[in-house]
Amino acid sequence: MKRIRILAWTLAPLLVVQATPGHAASLLFAAIGNGNGNGNGNVGTNNGNSNGNGNTGQGNGNGNGNGNGATSTNGNYGAFNTGTGNIGAFNSGTGNVGAFNGTGNTSPTSGNNNTGAFNGNLNTGLYNGNGNTGSFNGNLNGGSYNGNANTGTANGNLNGNASLRVR
Repeated sequence: MKRIRILAWTLAPLLVVQATPGHAASLLFAAIGNGNGNGNGNVGTNNGNSNGNGNTGQGNGNGNGNGNGATSTNGNYGAFNTGTGNIGAFNSGTGNVGAFNGTGNTSPTSGNNNTGAFNGNLNTGLYNGNGNTGSFNGNLNGGSYNGNANTGTANGNLNGNASLRVR
C-alpha cells in the first residue's frame, strides 16, 4: 500500500480563516469554490479588479468583474466567447459567467448557465454540466442529466460514462 503525503504548502492557499484548537478540520476546506472566474474579458482601464476575495463557505465570489467595457458579440461580453449570452473569457454554451465554462460539449443542452471557472466542459450526452457555481464542476460527464447544480470545487465530474471491461 502506498502512502500519500500532503504537504502543508499545498493546503495553505485553501485556508482563509484562523484555525482554533479542535476546529481545524472543519475550517480546512471552508473556502473551496470561492473567488473563481473573476476579472476576465475586460476592455479599457481599471476593470475587473479585486473580485472574489475574503469569502467563507462554498461557491462565493465567483464570476465578478467580467466583460466590462467590452462590445457585445452575439450577446457575449468579454474575450474569446462563443455561444450566446456569456460574460468573461473563453466561455461557450449559453449564459456562462467567468472563464472556461461550457466548452467542448457535444450537445447545446450541456454546459450552460455556469458561474466561476472550468465548469460544464467536455460533456457528452444531454443536459450535463449545467448551473454549476465555483470551479471544476460538471465536467466530463456522459449519459444525461449528470453534473448539474453543483457548488464548490470538483463536484459532479465523470458521471454516466460507459465502463470498459479490463482483461
